[in-house]
Amino acid sequence: MKLTFKGGIHPYEGKELTMDKDVIEYVPKGDMVYPLSQHIGAPAKAVVKKGDRVLVGQLIAEAGGFVSANIHSSVSGTVKAVEPRLTASGSKVNSIVIENDNQFEEIEYVKNDKPLAELNREEILEAIKNAGVVGMGGAGFPTNVKLSPKNADEIDYIIVNASECEPYLTSDYRRLLDETDKVIEGLRLALAIFPKAKGIIAVEDNKPKAIQKLKEVLGNDPDIKVNSMKTKYPEGAERQLIYANTGRYINSKMLPADAGCIVHNVDTVYSICEAVRQGKPLIQRLVTVTGDAITEPCNYLVQIGTSFAELIEAAGGFLQDPEKIIAGGPMMGKAIYDLNIPVTKSSSAILCMTKDEVSEYEPSNCIRCGRCVEVCPGRVMPNKLATLAEQGDLEEFQKLNGMECCECGCCSYVCPAKRHLTQTIAGTRKAILANRKK
Repeated sequence: MKLTFKGGIHPYEGKELTMDKDVIEYVPKGDMVYPLSQHIGAPAKAVVKKGDRVLVGQLIAEAGGFVSANIHSSVSGTVKAVEPRLTASGSKVNSIVIENDNQFEEIEYVKNDKPLAELNREEILEAIKNAGVVGMGGAGFPTNVKLSPKNADEIDYIIVNASECEPYLTSDYRRLLDETDKVIEGLRLALAIFPKAKGIIAVEDNKPKAIQKLKEVLGNDPDIKVNSMKTKYPEGAERQLIYANTGRYINSKMLPADAGCIVHNVDTVYSICEAVRQGKPLIQRLVTVTGDAITEPCNYLVQIGTSFAELIEAAGGFLQDPEKIIAGGPMMGKAIYDLNIPVTKSSSAILCMTKDEVSEYEPSNCIRCGRCVEVCPGRVMPNKLATLAEQGDLEEFQKLNGMECCECGCCSYVCPAKRHLTQTIAGTRKAILANRKK
């Protein structure tokens, strides 16, 4: 029986466009932009000013609090400005702008070749913190903070989320195939922090080559196992991933650590290895540039700060003008209206579609078919919650567990009436969370 959860959907995958192509290392040409908020928590604080010369790997902004992250330059050049710049969220964020001199002069990194048994917890966490590593699956939670839970002795599992269930995305898959050893070493380093934790690398069964290679490299490793999960969206959502692999349940009021688990993205554990072993800060990531509007879809190894426009040009530009461009995947990504935005630590993909299918349909009245309830991984009633949201009934919305919605988009995807269920519920959830902070 395949590991999975109740609910979920099977959208068109679109992964065949890029999954079997070699990764291309893209060398940026233009100015680089580094938003000071590339992570959950307090913005980083700039430690450079206009006119300063910087090198590849140099610290340009330091963490602005406990939940924050350092930012490093991915090119050598001169600081042009520290000013607000547009990001994929649609808002302007204070950013460091560096004029790329295309010399790529680099600082000297300090490697650490100590045997794993000789590395202590503080040493590992400090290296991760200094490198500015954050969750690279989208959330951007500072990794050193995630690896410092209050109940460290109660952590049983560190799960590497290698499901990559979002359609079209294949960067994690390529990382698993091309950098298997470093992904595993990153997991081992994370496991070394916790006295009794075991590792799980959770991969959907539509990636048999990755599963096979991981098992070959690991052999009979007693501390790490590879789990093959049923291919289904949103198998990679944190709550669903934990349930599928451990049988443990968490809700919106809990953290994974409350269930004895810590979850990391594939690229995050790779970056842990780079930080601890090579002394390298997080200045690169894999980005999938894809969609039926792209001439040559591919995965690119990208310097953080690179413009989306440059990456699309590198992929051959547009076959035809896209109706919709999304930062991320089609289910949970954000539609963007300007390509002059930078790749950040949490940028996973640029998806360019010739048709905007969502805008083609006019929502109609609910026909009470129950499909949204059937597919909801949060086990709530999206049809009812959306109606309460439209009526502004926040009290009843919360009574019906509206805060348990993970905004995965399954309900909107299957709704025959084309109601904007996810967007409506998400807006109300945000309003409730904002009220709670007052």
